[in-house]
Amino acid sequence: MLGISVYIGMQNLEEQVAYLKKMKANGFHSIFTSLHIPEDDPTKYKNQLQALAKLARELNMELVADISPTSLSALGFDWETASELLNWGLTGLRVDYGIDEDIIVRLSKQMKIALNASTLTPAFLDNLILKGLDISSVEAWHNYYPRPETGLGWGDFINQNKLLKEAGLSIMAFIPGDDELRGPLYETLPTLEAHRSVSPFVAYLDLVNKGMVDKILIGDSGVSSKVLEQFSAYQRNEILLHAVPGTEVSQTELNLVKGTHTNRVDRARDCIRSVESRHYASVGALQIPAANCRERPAGSITIDNQRYKRYQGEIQITTRDLPKDKRVNVIGRVVPEELMLLRWIVGGQKFTIQWV
Repeated sequence: MLGISVYIGMQNLEEQVAYLKKMKANGFHSIFTSLHIPEDDPTKYKNQLQALAKLARELNMELVADISPTSLSALGFDWETASELLNWGLTGLRVDYGIDEDIIVRLSKQMKIALNASTLTPAFLDNLILKGLDISSVEAWHNYYPRPETGLGWGDFINQNKLLKEAGLSIMAFIPGDDELRGPLYETLPTLEAHRSVSPFVAYLDLVNKGMVDKILIGDSGVSSKVLEQFSAYQRNEILLHAVPGTEVSQTELNLVKGTHTNRVDRARDCIRSVESRHYASVGALQIPAANCRERPAGSITIDNQRYKRYQGEIQITTRDLPKDKRVNVIGRVVPEELMLLRWIVGGQKFTIQWV
């Protein structure tokens, strides 16, 4: 499942409505909001949280709030009455440090509960289960880390997720945004430090393919339209690549390359090969003269010229540095921040090239 983070007070209601509708239309179904931010005054949140919860319910989106005893009290509740938040439209609470085990057990029988995946131990979970925890209502949610150099490393992250999976829990992790960032540091909000400065879609595919997670949320307040388009394309099982055309490249070549392709099922070691481009060689009128036959660093987009005889017209993306070849025209290159996406274009995977 894909999700977003909404921070109360950062948008007016009209902006919030538009944003949530846009994200829901693009495949995002979960919302996280935090009521546990030390520098903010929790007493101002009641009406805004109610409006957010009402909207989430109308859009059939999950809404989980990170909450503390202080913010809970400011909303007019305590742990005995916290389940009444369901009437507003919340679907669950993320509970963390200092919450009594008996409270967690009781809440698990009333609503979805998210425990801190980054610090949860098997012993603590076993103790909760002995006390009657409804494990079917419990998920494991990792933190995001606002401060640079404090995010998790891949090794610890995977090891922890293995333990959580063995316990039967579903797992959530955060990826960064690239549009409106969350203060006070504005240094992005990822779970993994390796994702702090990468494209949100790159981070997303990383977690999808090797993160052992079930749910991925954008930690910051938004993503750019370019990245949102990539998420939307992935709902159609396409990986959208943005590419920069080379200089003095013919419009014919650019038109041949742009659009959706499929990597051959028998994928090559050194490149991604477009299945659809193979028919160009059979089009008798098509002649691609040799031009821009230069070195092909990883991410180069190429088309075979007439010197390649019956292979003329084949479109490739190099996945490693390759030397120049007089039979191959270099017509552009995947933008640097998306080179890491190439590893996930496996055999049979659809990909779309969009010139920028």
